[in-house]
Amino acid sequence: MPLFRLLLVLFIAFPLLELYLLIKVGGMIGVLPTIGLCILTAVLGAALLRLQGLQTLADIQSRLERREMPAAELLSGTILLLSGALLLTPGFVTDCIGFLCLVPALREKLAGRLLLRLLKERMRNGDVNIIVEGEFWSENEDRDNKKLR
Repeated sequence: MPLFRLLLVLFIAFPLLELYLLIKVGGMIGVLPTIGLCILTAVLGAALLRLQGLQTLADIQSRLERREMPAAELLSGTILLLSGALLLTPGFVTDCIGFLCLVPALREKLAGRLLLRLLKERMRNGDVNIIVEGEFWSENEDRDNKKLR
């Protein structure tokens, strides 16, 4: 399915599903408790997001200090940003997805898979030059060095 059609279906289906669930839950527990539950999930999500966002920022800084590329951490931060947007959107489905993105193990696995997919796509297009750094020596040099000792 083309990306545009998929997004169109999602933008229509998600709000309808959220409305349906809000009406159902509101009918079961009442209007004010439903609104309170939506506010509670937003506040709880924002607090968790703040803690994990600061931890991700610290991870990025430590990787940069070691002169390593923090690709997975940057992708994890992007997932946290998306999680925050989902948690602030009223609704139970978006809250569930947002809270799932806050679980560090799931977020790291998702970031790893996305990173691998992006790398495979770039390699398929020929956009990636792979450079492997290392040291080498010939066996003749190794034998010559042993004789000198």
